[in-house]
Amino acid sequence: MPRRLLIMGAAGRDFHNFNVVYREDPDVEVVAFTATQIPYIDDRTYPAELAGSRYPQGIRIHEEDELPRLIRQLQVEEVVFAYSDVSHEYVMHKASEALAAGANFVLLGPNATMLKPSIPTVAVTAVRTGVGKSQTTRAVAATLKEAGKKVVAVRHPMPYGDLVAQRVQRFAELEDLDRHHTTIEEREEYEPHIASGTVIYAGVDYAAILEEAQREGEVLLWDGGNNDLPFYVPDVHIVLVDPLRVGHETRYHPGEANLRRGDVIVINKIDSATPEQVAQLERTIAETNPMATIVKANSKVSVDDPDAISGKRVLVVEDGPTLTHGEMKIGAGVVAAQRSGAAEIVDPRPWAVGSIAETFEKYDVGALLPAMGYSEGQLDEMAKTIDDADADLVVIGTPIDLRSVIDIRKPAVRVRYDLDVLPDSPQLLDVLRPVL
Repeated sequence: MPRRLLIMGAAGRDFHNFNVVYREDPDVEVVAFTATQIPYIDDRTYPAELAGSRYPQGIRIHEEDELPRLIRQLQVEEVVFAYSDVSHEYVMHKASEALAAGANFVLLGPNATMLKPSIPTVAVTAVRTGVGKSQTTRAVAATLKEAGKKVVAVRHPMPYGDLVAQRVQRFAELEDLDRHHTTIEEREEYEPHIASGTVIYAGVDYAAILEEAQREGEVLLWDGGNNDLPFYVPDVHIVLVDPLRVGHETRYHPGEANLRRGDVIVINKIDSATPEQVAQLERTIAETNPMATIVKANSKVSVDDPDAISGKRVLVVEDGPTLTHGEMKIGAGVVAAQRSGAAEIVDPRPWAVGSIAETFEKYDVGALLPAMGYSEGQLDEMAKTIDDADADLVVIGTPIDLRSVIDIRKPAVRVRYDLDVLPDSPQLLDVLRPVL
């Protein structure tokens, strides 16, 4: 009889592991997925069109809270953990739940799950969410283009809508964002690539995505999400670490694995860190991955109108995942507000409504507003929270201008942030030589 498996996920790595490792394996029957981290992705079905002929009814996706019951009720023999940016302790608590219910607990490794592209490939990953992957990916793409290469990016999955329609998605024009009904989180990652002239792919089936993407470019650029491992075998693996969260690089899954595997380790945000924090990171890198090349960089923050912030009571909106499961208490918006002389950062929690209020209850994000936009309802709730808040000005610290997706009636300024490699550090062109 086939082994009965349940895959724990968050609408990304879980589907990839299934597609690559289990979908065609006659010795395995995947009886359920569970979902967490992202709202509105449970209580649906991984569709038969994607699951293949062995799963004519598709595979049901349940709340992760149901794990012990599902193991017993569905006679699950093996639980596969398949999501990222969680502490090692958290992973082992989940393992204990599975073991207590009688099942094995499994982590699949890179050799089992990485696909091999036919063109040179660069992967950008991190040890935590919110370290600066997006700005680094943009800088890598620009460097490759300046060297004469045609770059095609592939983004870590964020399939929160119609999974069949999202099997393979290609974004080359801003209109593609509307055509694919993208969420705020998706727009934040795709729009900067489109604006710089880089075609970006994403979706659900990363073997099918790879076939299309590698036909279109000369260099493939893996744009990682959370702190997950790449889905494709890289020729150059760039990993970001965060001096503002020293110690996290060896305490989170699978961020520590990235740290140990990386060819290049980028210490970002040096301009916001202390020399002691940077030195501690350097010691950790020397202990865990002494062969890696270390690149040092600032996260250069700029504001469209910094004078507008001076003396004002400001409401700061930051990237949602960075504040929630990324556990950051400060982002580019806060840095810009403080440097530009804001009189006060206004706590939005008294005005939070609906799922925004629930986000504050679930995550300790402090006096900042996480940009949550996984549904039209959430967008409306975020707009109402901003409108009702007693603040003079909104500081938008998200990767895209929120005013393009919600109506912000208060005065607002946009914050931008870019990777600025220090002059005495190895440069991106140096570390990208293997793909040039």
